[in-house]
Amino acid sequence: MRVIEYFDKCVLRSPSADLVAGHDVRYTYAEGKAFSERFAAALHADGMGPGDGVGLLAPNHPLVFLAMLGLWRAGGVWTPLTTTKKAAAHVDLVGHVGTRWIFYHSSMTATVEQIRRVSPVRRFVCFDRENAGDLSLEQFLALGHDEPAPDLGDPFGAPNAVAAIVGTGGTTGRSKAVVLTNQVFATAFEAGAQCFPQRGKLVNLAVAPLTHGAGMTAAMLSALGATIVVHERFDAGETLAAIEREHVTHMFLPPTAYYAMLDHPDLDRRDLSSLQMLLVSAAPVAPEKLREGVKRIGPCLASCWGQTEAPNLLTWLAPEVIAEAAAGVHPERLGSCGVATMQSHVAVMADDGRLLGTGERGELVARGRLVSPGYFDNTVATTEAHEHQWHHTGDIGYVDDDGYFYIVDRKKDVIISGGFNVYSAEVEAAILSRPDVLECAVVGLRDDYWGERVTAVVVMRAGEAADSDGIIQMCKSLLGSVQAPKQVVVRDHLPRTALGKIDKRALREELNV
Repeated sequence: MRVIEYFDKCVLRSPSADLVAGHDVRYTYAEGKAFSERFAAALHADGMGPGDGVGLLAPNHPLVFLAMLGLWRAGGVWTPLTTTKKAAAHVDLVGHVGTRWIFYHSSMTATVEQIRRVSPVRRFVCFDRENAGDLSLEQFLALGHDEPAPDLGDPFGAPNAVAAIVGTGGTTGRSKAVVLTNQVFATAFEAGAQCFPQRGKLVNLAVAPLTHGAGMTAAMLSALGATIVVHERFDAGETLAAIEREHVTHMFLPPTAYYAMLDHPDLDRRDLSSLQMLLVSAAPVAPEKLREGVKRIGPCLASCWGQTEAPNLLTWLAPEVIAEAAAGVHPERLGSCGVATMQSHVAVMADDGRLLGTGERGELVARGRLVSPGYFDNTVATTEAHEHQWHHTGDIGYVDDDGYFYIVDRKKDVIISGGFNVYSAEVEAAILSRPDVLECAVVGLRDDYWGERVTAVVVMRAGEAADSDGIIQMCKSLLGSVQAPKQVVVRDHLPRTALGKIDKRALREELNV
C-alpha cells in the first residue's frame, strides 16, 4: 500500500484517538487526516505533480510529522533535511534531487537563504510565521480552497512510486541520495507490526530528529494507532520525566542518547514501567550497557539493524531475547543485532561473492522488499551496491548457528595492525564493559611500525578518573594483544555527525598529526 493508506486505516478504526501531541498542540487521527488533506490540496493547487520533492527543514514539532503525512497524501517525495547539518550539505542534496517545495522553521532562515540562492526550489514556506517574503504555513494551506487532492492509489498500492529520497549522511564526498519507494516503506511498516510489542494504548516519544530514525519509527507506530508525543530535542532528564508523565510505551534512541539516560541521576527515581520497547539502534550497542538497562529500566530493551538503503528492520533483537541474555541465557546475544526479519534475507559474503558459513566473517548482504532500488541518478553506485545480486551493506560481521547476526565493524573502519584485522566494535564492547567508561570509539592511526595503531578514545563517567593502563591490560586479557589498544586518549566528549553518530573520520583527522 501507499504510506498514507496505513494511516487512513487507523483513522477509520479510531478517529478520536490522539495522533500527535507536543508544543501545546494536539491532533486526533481525524484531525490529522483533515490537516493532511488540506496540505495535499494546497500542494496540488500550487502546481505539484506526482513525484515532486518536498523538503522539511525544522526542529521536531507535531506540524513536521503532519506535513510528512500531507506530502505523502499528495504523492510527493519526502526529502528529510536535518537541522544539525551544514547548509552546504542541504544545498548539494536539494540541487541534486530537484526538491521543489521546502517547508522550514524560521530558525533555519540563514540556511534557507543559502539554498534559495543556488537551488531551483519552486516555493519556500515557513512553518511558524510569514518570513522573508515566504508564506506562513496557514497562508499556504489557504491555497487549497478546500479542493480535495486526487487519489493517487491503485489496486496494487503503487509499490514503485517514490515516497522519499534520503541523503546517506556520508562523511566523505557527496552524500548519495537513496530512493525509497512505497514498497520499501510498506515492508518496514509490516515488519514493525510483526516485531514491535503492542499491549494496550501505544504512546511513542519522539526525541531524536524526525528527519532520521525517529521519523520512520513514528510513521511505523502511527500505522499501529499510536500517539506520537514530540519533543524538540533529546534531553536525558526531560525524556525520563516524559516517559513517566505520558506513560510512554515505545521510543527510539541512538546509543549515545541511551548512554546519557543511563548516566542521568534521575534514572532510578522515575517510573518507567510503561515502556514496552526502548529501541536502541543506528549504531552498535555495548552489551554491558544493554545488561545495565535491563537491570535498571526493565525488560523493554530492543535493538535492530538496518540502514538508509534498507530501513530499520533487516534484523530484530527482541526485548525478551535481550532480557534472557542479560539473565545469563545465551549472554553472547547481547552483542548481536538479532535475527533476520521475515521480510529480509540476510547473509555473509566474501569479497569474491561467495556466501560464507556460520562463524566466518565477511560483509553482511541482504535481499528483499526492504532494500532500496538504488541511488538517485547514480547508476555506478547502484551497480556497486548490488554486486553479485545482493545489496551490500558495508558492515562486517558473522552469523551463529542459531541465525543471530553480529556486526564487528564498518568495512571502511577495519583496522589493519601488524598485518591482522582488528574490528573496532569488539574492542569498544570490551572497553564499555568497564563501569567507569561512558563512551568509547576505537580507530586506527598511522604508525610506522604497526601500519595502523589501535587507539581507544574514551569519555569517562562523571567523577571517574581515567585508567589508561587498566583499559589496555583488560583488553589484552579479553581480546589478546593484537586487538588491545596501543594508546588510550581521554576526551570530555566525542565528535558527532549531523545524525548524532560518533564521527570516527573526524577523530582520525584530529589524532593523525
